Amino acid sequence: MPKLLFYAGTAFCVFVALTSAAEAVRELQGGAFAFVALPPSPRSPWAVAVALVAGLAVAAMFLRMAALLAARNLFGALMAALNVGGAVVSLAAVLLLQWRIVGLLEKGIDSLPLSEIHLAACLLLGFFVSLSMLSLRPYFSIQASRFLSGLVFVPAATYALVIAQELFSAASSAPLPARSPASLLYFGVVALLFACIAVHCIRHRHLFLEMTNLRELMEGRIDPFAPRPRRTIGGVAFDT
Repeated sequence: MPKLLFYAGTAFCVFVALTSAAEAVRELQGGAFAFVALPPSPRSPWAVAVALVAGLAVAAMFLRMAALLAARNLFGALMAALNVGGAVVSLAAVLLLQWRIVGLLEKGIDSLPLSEIHLAACLLLGFFVSLSMLSLRPYFSIQASRFLSGLVFVPAATYALVIAQELFSAASSAPLPARSPASLLYFGVVALLFACIAVHCIRHRHLFLEMTNLRELMEGRIDPFAPRPRRTIGGVAFDT
């Protein structure tokens, strides 16, 4: 993994953690819900560009984790790659919708149809982010700590509460989901998770910066002290 991409991804993990924590504090104080370029402001175009770059950089970090997991849990790595891809596509859709909504509002044109689509896209983004964290649990359980591997369950649980509120309680008015204790907890846990992931990446930066040949990882290791013919140790390099 290139050093520039690694450090950019780590920095943007901290950025996502700070913005999620700021959103949780805003909700705790009873402030209006905001997300990237909504509500509109003069800085909305820059916010869309920064959010897209941040999403791509963080996705690259998650894909690297999935690549490191592939030698031991190929199914988990595949699921992580699919969910991270879905999160990136959902984020791009949300940002493009926000860019279009802001443009329509500046022209005084009704943007209600796009606002409804934007609300659904935001919920879809939360769905894929929660699944991405959950699918990377095998990696965190191996390389990180029990705390981090257990914390990845919380976003999915809190997201289920948000969906239950949308379905059975009171549906949100477009374009953003309604504030609720579940959304407050969701943003707080996401902030904590991304902060822990940034610390993990810095502590284990050799895993991200070193070149990895997946074919060599899948080959069995040789016992150098065994008599000829030398026997292999385990089935793969990351055997249990």
